[in-house]
Amino acid sequence: MNRHDEVLIALRRIIRATDLHSRHLNKTSGLTAPQLLILQTLNQQGQMTIGTLAQQISLSQATVTTIIDRLEKRGLVHRERDQQDRRRVYLQLDPQAQTLLEQAPTPLQDSFVRQFQELADWEQSMILSALERVATMMNAQEIDAAPVLDIGAMDRHDQAPENQELPTSPSTLP
Repeated sequence: MNRHDEVLIALRRIIRATDLHSRHLNKTSGLTAPQLLILQTLNQQGQMTIGTLAQQISLSQATVTTIIDRLEKRGLVHRERDQQDRRRVYLQLDPQAQTLLEQAPTPLQDSFVRQFQELADWEQSMILSALERVATMMNAQEIDAAPVLDIGAMDRHDQAPENQELPTSPSTLP
């Protein structure tokens, strides 16, 4: 087998693993990985503005706003205007989100981070370098991405028409 085929197979396995975990997360909690990350961040950090949240999780403010809109419709978060400075709007978790967080499965990236941190510094650097090169080779260096292992749109429900099924099987992914 050619080395490039082995690389493509490894990439495909990574995509498939994230797809399977994303389906499990969505099936058990009704959340996407980015939605879970936002809820976890608000739970850990307390109330914050959308801009601060976007910086914390490395996503654009527009992307976070779209996800927050969906979470707000589900009654998981709410916006509250600052009493001193009415221009500032803070996000807060609703009690229902606490219950959901307690029942949600562990994000896939948590296991990855734990194992990655156990590697020697030189090995971490090599992996990072290789993956950054792969991202560049795939013209993906400018794609808006958070430290979340999930495939597809940041918030699938907001990115496709309600009656359109999104591609999630390995044969339909790009």
